Amino acid sequence: MTHRSENFATFAGGCFWCLVAPFENIDGVHSIVSGFAGGDVEHPSYEQVCAGGTGHVEAVQVTYDADKVNYQTLVDTFWHNIDPTDAGGSFHDRGFHYTSAIFCHNEAQLEIARASKQALAESGKFEAPIATVIKPYTNFYPAEEHHQNYHKKNPEHYTRYRIGSGREAFILKVWNK
Repeated sequence: MTHRSENFATFAGGCFWCLVAPFENIDGVHSIVSGFAGGDVEHPSYEQVCAGGTGHVEAVQVTYDADKVNYQTLVDTFWHNIDPTDAGGSFHDRGFHYTSAIFCHNEAQLEIARASKQALAESGKFEAPIATVIKPYTNFYPAEEHHQNYHKKNPEHYTRYRIGSGREAFILKVWNK
């Protein structure tokens, strides 16, 4: 059932597998779907996106109840789970389809995301500039079923991936968690 305050937040931060778990225990988040955002091809496959040329990035779309969780909390969660300074991909995953972005669904989200990015840039946490792109939402296509909730379906591989990619160490170093 759709609640009157149900909203969407769409984030790209490298491998979409790694952006699901951080959002799932936030009160008010109803679902997190792995997929592809911002491209020019309708309903692309994982293989098409990875090959390049579709214009999509790997992303997650979070469905949330704005009466229980605010957009700022979701943006903060996003920042704490990526390297926002990496313009060429994310950790060991390289290429445009692994770059980071916030796709804003409305003007209020756009204002919050921009202010948050500026605050992060001024925080002194990073020596390099913030490379994450903030732009209006255009589209999102769910990835194939085997990519959904990958951390639950393949917990050992997921854990090795997070550690091996450098994401886990980065989050621990920068955010102490």
